[in-house]
Amino acid sequence: MNKNISHIIEYLEQIAPVCYQENYDNAGLLIGNPNTILRKGLICLDVTMPVLNEAIETDCNLIISHHPLIFNPLKRITGNSHCENIIIQAIKNDIVLYAIHTNLDNILSGVNQRFAENLHLTNIRILSPSHNNLYKLVTYTPKKYVDQVRNSLFKAGAGHIGNYSNCSYNMDGIGTFKPNEQANPFVGNKNEIHHENEVRTEVIFPVHLRQQIIHTLIDVHPYEEPAFDVIPLANANPNIGFGMIGELDNEMNELQFLQFLKNQMQLPCIKYNKINDKPIKSVALCGGSGSFLIQDAIRQKADIFISSEFKHNHFIETEGKILLADIGHYESEIQTKQLLYDLLIKKFSNFAASMREQNPVSYL
Repeated sequence: MNKNISHIIEYLEQIAPVCYQENYDNAGLLIGNPNTILRKGLICLDVTMPVLNEAIETDCNLIISHHPLIFNPLKRITGNSHCENIIIQAIKNDIVLYAIHTNLDNILSGVNQRFAENLHLTNIRILSPSHNNLYKLVTYTPKKYVDQVRNSLFKAGAGHIGNYSNCSYNMDGIGTFKPNEQANPFVGNKNEIHHENEVRTEVIFPVHLRQQIIHTLIDVHPYEEPAFDVIPLANANPNIGFGMIGELDNEMNELQFLQFLKNQMQLPCIKYNKINDKPIKSVALCGGSGSFLIQDAIRQKADIFISSEFKHNHFIETEGKILLADIGHYESEIQTKQLLYDLLIKKFSNFAASMREQNPVSYL
């Protein structure tokens, strides 16, 4: 059965909701009609002209990239820049462009987990969990129906705290209401104040499930007008955030680990700061540009932090505190293509990773 491109987008956004991208990012559908029937799809890190030509020659009408082609606002499209020229050619050839960037970086099962798995790390977890993307739902239900409402909210995705599910707080109380002439009360009579023994139920849910949770509550609650509050929380979300940290099964000395890192990630070279003859056991990492996480890695007592685009002063300031390893932006994220391929091939057979994409940085 042929699938619309919108089905592929919906599937990807269930895995990595766009709401988890950073505010500077531009993930999501960038060019084209999502209701187009998918012929073939191509996966890449960056949409370049060789990648676009590859898509045209192999009859692909969807390109899924990690980095967004359109990152900064455009005032005109004249073909005078690399980005503008690709936009023109993509539209001429009816090719849809979709980017899945920091939303894929920030989920627990995303880019950094694949990076960590390449290094055989165990006990992997988010290095710097994000805040302000959890909500609390508070609602009030007649005692007889509270189990039905609460269990439905759990099934919709509410009630997860760390490694625990079906989490809720419940407290007995008395609700009052007076239905007017237009009401159709589940209990009580029109124009009379009614007192009902109710249970106050509180559950936590992530921001991307907000509409689903509210719709579920309204659908299953016995009242015509269920009372509820949705409260934003500042709590850290252990499943969403920057970077990752984990442990090696067996510690290595610094040079051994750097050689292991070079082999596992197939690196031409590694930039690192002073060796201090300390064992490497706890490893922090971040695909792409991760210098903003150096202090988080130090606070988490990591022995090494692996990322890219460290500045000169980073190597100086962290000497004796943590070993830094700069492996290059492209090198730290190249596994994203295989990650996306593995995710997509589970449901869609007509996808391939780009064979023409090359590292834009060369080494002598």
